[in-house]
Amino acid sequence: MHSQSLDGVSTCAGNLVPEKARSGDWKGEGDKVNLAEESLLNKMIRHALVRNRNEVEVLQADPTSPLYSVKTFEELRLKPELLKGVYNMGFNRPSRIQECALPMMLAQPPQNLIAQAQSGTGKTAAFSLAMLSHVNPANKWTQCLCISPTYELALQIGQVIEQMGKFCPDVKVQYAIRGNRMQRGVQLQDHIVIGTPGTLLDWCTKYKHIDPKKITMFVLDEADVMIATQGHQDQSLRIYRWLTKDCQMLLFSATFEDSVWRFAERVVPDPNIIKLKREEETLDNIKQFYVDCKDKDEKFTALCDLYGCLTVAQAMIFCHTRMMASWLVEQLCKEGHQVAMLSGVLTVEQRAAVIERFRSGKEKVLVTTNVCSRGIDVEQVSLVVNFDLPVDLDGNADSETYLHRIGRTGRFGRQGFAVNMVDSKHNRKIRKLDTHNLEEMESLST
Repeated sequence: MHSQSLDGVSTCAGNLVPEKARSGDWKGEGDKVNLAEESLLNKMIRHALVRNRNEVEVLQADPTSPLYSVKTFEELRLKPELLKGVYNMGFNRPSRIQECALPMMLAQPPQNLIAQAQSGTGKTAAFSLAMLSHVNPANKWTQCLCISPTYELALQIGQVIEQMGKFCPDVKVQYAIRGNRMQRGVQLQDHIVIGTPGTLLDWCTKYKHIDPKKITMFVLDEADVMIATQGHQDQSLRIYRWLTKDCQMLLFSATFEDSVWRFAERVVPDPNIIKLKREEETLDNIKQFYVDCKDKDEKFTALCDLYGCLTVAQAMIFCHTRMMASWLVEQLCKEGHQVAMLSGVLTVEQRAAVIERFRSGKEKVLVTTNVCSRGIDVEQVSLVVNFDLPVDLDGNADSETYLHRIGRTGRFGRQGFAVNMVDSKHNRKIRKLDTHNLEEMESLST
């Protein structure tokens, strides 16, 4: 069944291949990864917490104070209506991050926190629970601010808070996002306000909807995305400067490059720090090969040979540009494969729909650009093909993206294969593969 095309044509799987993808407009430039879109996509496609093998490392602001962690939500002594909301959302026990973070976030006197937490670890539920616990409904003013880098991510957080607070009707939530205009000078009576930096700054300063001196909890989510977005870091700092020294500060980030640490240290004084100890990525269960090819036609021939000999549950094929991805989808469809396609031209909602179809097995092949190189787990993927090897803006090999890509196979200890289509003579410690040699191909699985 074909889907209706919007300014483009449908692939054999009903995916949109825009007409622009067939022109030279996209020929040279790689499809860029937008961090905010990537984060939103990960939230949309995850139905459960991710399996995280990493150990949690806790650095306390006061090393002499006792370190508490919890194994059940009952240990947190939550209000009964809040506990009911937690269980109603399907949470049975705290995640690894929640075990350590929640006691700190709910402690009295309040403690500041910097936490490393990727999408899917339960961190949004954790700070949502902290804000809902923190609020005194009898005080008819804003008490908790939560900053998120985009409109869509702010709405996602709000949905979690509203679900969790379903049985707390006295707690009111408001959104400081584009299009939500309030009458100038009217102070909000909503207890929790979630929004983007620019709108929140205006509401605190220009329009006087919020008295920042009455804010007692400040949550800054997706800090790495925030500082990568023009103007957001400065706006967040300006909001921070209006807050009192007693305001509890909670900052979350998936990664902690030096720039993120510098920003975190400016807005979170005397913090407790929770980090995920970085485990060495194990590639032992992923067999890596390369195939020498002169051009895209040779690559496609090798891909067909490979597909004909391997028993592939599902495959992900990475291309550098949208144009190349569109060409490859057409060729694979002609060969009779059920193919899905992902690229940056699709909206986040369209990408989520494509991934759900692939995850459910409706398509066996997913052709994608770098928009799908990290964070997406489909257990049935047994083959990853780098139709184009990843390169950075200067044309140099991008090792980090390569590891993210091949990490889409061999998930959860399963055997996986990664095959690289190589059209240059760089030396690699990867076994060369002759796709025309049937005996060698059949030996791959042994």
